[in-house]
Amino acid sequence: MSADDREPDGRRQRSRDSRARIVAAMLDLIRAGELAPGAEQVAERAKVGLRTVFRHFDDMDSLYREMSHVIESELRDVVRRPFKAEAWQGRVLELVERRGAAFEKIAPFKRASDANRHRSRFLAADQMWLAAESREILRRQLPAEASPDPLGFETLDLLLSYEVWSRLRREQDLSPDEARRVLGAAVRRALDAWGKAPHDPL
Repeated sequence: MSADDREPDGRRQRSRDSRARIVAAMLDLIRAGELAPGAEQVAERAKVGLRTVFRHFDDMDSLYREMSHVIESELRDVVRRPFKAEAWQGRVLELVERRGAAFEKIAPFKRASDANRHRSRFLAADQMWLAAESREILRRQLPAEASPDPLGFETLDLLLSYEVWSRLRREQDLSPDEARRVLGAAVRRALDAWGKAPHDPL
């Protein structure tokens, strides 16, 4: 094979490498606390030209979408890990630990998403998907006989949300272990009360 024949493959590889560096730069900037890194910052961090950023990503939404794929891959192992508890109450309590670990990983990206969702249709839709997926994961742990209690379900869904975790970690300034203990206590109380009061149909 001649050098001319190999050159297209070389260009494709360089293009893939540039794209990977751009995504990594975006992730690094957000992890460092930049809520809305601009294309110039991304280009500088990735050590590529500004035109290279826009050649790979037509707009910042494209970059956010790529970032979301990376985040999802990081969290996939947490989501797919088999539950240890056989009883549904135990599985719900395991979600406290699982979500605490997941929320710690995605916290910088979630803050960036919250800050930019008003100007990004993708981010707004992605947040709705995350909330819906979290609800469905919780719903799958509940037995069929628990379904007539919508108030109980909504209470657990609230307690296990990112927003509650963020409040414990940021506004209440708790460590991850302290936040897990507080959240675990709240979820246990909600589970204890599940069958003790008349069901509220909302």
